[in-house]
Amino acid sequence: MPANNKKLDLERLFEQNRSWIKKVTDDDPDYFSRLVDQQNPEYLWIGCSDSRVPANQIVGLKPGEVFVHRNIANMVVHTDFNALSVIQFAIDRLKVKHIIVVGHYGCSGIEAAMNNVRIGIADNWIRHIKDVHDKHNRELSNIHDQHKRLDRLCELNVLEQVVNIGQTNIVQDAWSKGQGISIHGCIYSLCDGVLMDLDTTVTDSNELNQRYLRLLSK
Repeated sequence: MPANNKKLDLERLFEQNRSWIKKVTDDDPDYFSRLVDQQNPEYLWIGCSDSRVPANQIVGLKPGEVFVHRNIANMVVHTDFNALSVIQFAIDRLKVKHIIVVGHYGCSGIEAAMNNVRIGIADNWIRHIKDVHDKHNRELSNIHDQHKRLDRLCELNVLEQVVNIGQTNIVQDAWSKGQGISIHGCIYSLCDGVLMDLDTTVTDSNELNQRYLRLLSK
């Protein structure tokens, strides 16, 4: 693509930014002055990088009301210092009360893992999703419809990430100090915009394993 066309594409974003500012301030003149002091979220949202799953809009929260971390397939890997740093900052600095893992049906990262699609360097990240698939292979292999199998893997992946978060020393230390933190798992449907609770909420170490085993036994 010629350099001039690329510049025009970028200019379009700047123009849209100015239009957005005007619309926001016309509706609410104090929007930005109030936003400066509004970073006081109760929620940490851990979601997929998919651009069709915007955190604030889905749950009707304003900027500053939710702290967001996103990556391919909403993973929390124990060696990922990016995610761990976000979790620790959210708990220790922002004092969030809820950590919400939000997956979505039709996730292309999870589909790539399920179908062994090679992508490139992202294969190293997707390997963790394959581990979830292998762990639950018995259940998944009994689902013959491919779309339903993918949907179930998306749900199981959320469940495993809830457990991963609860097992971090960050959350374990917070719980041991009596800090009230709840971890939730949800799944979002691109088809109708509905966010569904997967009934994975845990609030302490004892509940973590009990809830996990109960959900798998359903």
